[in-house]
Amino acid sequence: MDFAFNEDQNNIREAVLKHCAQFGDDYWLDHDRTGEYPTDFHKSMADAGWLGIAMPEAVGGSGLGITEAAVMMQAVAESGGGMSAASSVHGPVFGLEPVILFGTEEQQKRMIPPIISGEEKMCFAVTEPNTGLDTTSLKTRAEKVPGGYRVNGEKIWITNAHVADRMLLIARTTPLEEVKKKTEGLTLFYCKLDRSAIEHQLIPKMGRHAVGSNMLFITDLFIPEEDRIGEEGQGFKILLQGLNPERVLLGAEATGLGRIAIKKASKYAQERIVFGRPIGQNQGIQHPLAKAWMQVEAASLMVFKAATLFDLGLDCGIEANSAKYLAAEAGYEACQTAVMSMGGMGYAQEYHVERYLREVLIPRIAPVSPHQIMNFIAERVLELPKSY
Repeated sequence: MDFAFNEDQNNIREAVLKHCAQFGDDYWLDHDRTGEYPTDFHKSMADAGWLGIAMPEAVGGSGLGITEAAVMMQAVAESGGGMSAASSVHGPVFGLEPVILFGTEEQQKRMIPPIISGEEKMCFAVTEPNTGLDTTSLKTRAEKVPGGYRVNGEKIWITNAHVADRMLLIARTTPLEEVKKKTEGLTLFYCKLDRSAIEHQLIPKMGRHAVGSNMLFITDLFIPEEDRIGEEGQGFKILLQGLNPERVLLGAEATGLGRIAIKKASKYAQERIVFGRPIGQNQGIQHPLAKAWMQVEAASLMVFKAATLFDLGLDCGIEANSAKYLAAEAGYEACQTAVMSMGGMGYAQEYHVERYLREVLIPRIAPVSPHQIMNFIAERVLELPKSY
């Protein structure tokens, strides 16, 4: 049992922090204000080879694991870029796992290199307006036609769809009433985001303005047969393969965000003088920050436990969900504590922690709610009856 990063992992962390230092607080504040996608940051990460960290060498990746990807994503968030930086590069790091596991060699060589080189951007078209987390009940329909499929439907909360070239799309190919199990009849595609058949609408939201969330309206989108991933009707099972890595990476990002929030608040508490003494000398400031630090570091350990299990090929569903929950809660507590420790200045944009607080709500909410994770743990660990 080893709780320390090895030399290579430490080198990744330091290299990513150094790379991200080129994009300082003012960069992210400006993009938060304008809502402009951080194109130059995304390009720099692609040019440096970071987007392919967990992809096989055969398709241009580094061939490393989810553990190394988590080290990278934690450092990206911790650099001060927060979820804006992380979400701009999050998808390519793990999103094409279904193509690696279930795609043909031709699909892998055609689909993956343009994403990790930065030539193309991708998004996930999974969630829908009327189904929420109940993915098996989604309404988007893909009907078989000569040479491929014709797709109609709606998607919501699709990150980066307004700038994406490709999308990982799940749609129902067999009506729900015609399948034996709800998980059957769904098919996964990785296809062109054809804007002649897809309309996007940006969703005004609380934070992470530089990385947009979208509604998609899909009308008669043609997807060629060669863009189907795996067998028809098995899309839900294929999609599940990417859920644990996603939870791990979100947990890493949440703890990275918690770390930078605590760092900012602690520095402010050393410098802010009230009643002739730094406010950091007061236990009313010290104790909440110390507690937040301990919670973030404990959550980080669970994140890397889950990542290690995944890379060993072991079942990590319980650990990955626990990591996502603990990291999101600890990150939120850290960001809130930072704002409160800094008082009015914590509420001011120029000190950045208010942005962290707005952004840290994302890993609490998505892609699965804390309540659903508690349901999962109650059922799978405590063997309590299923509640939903």
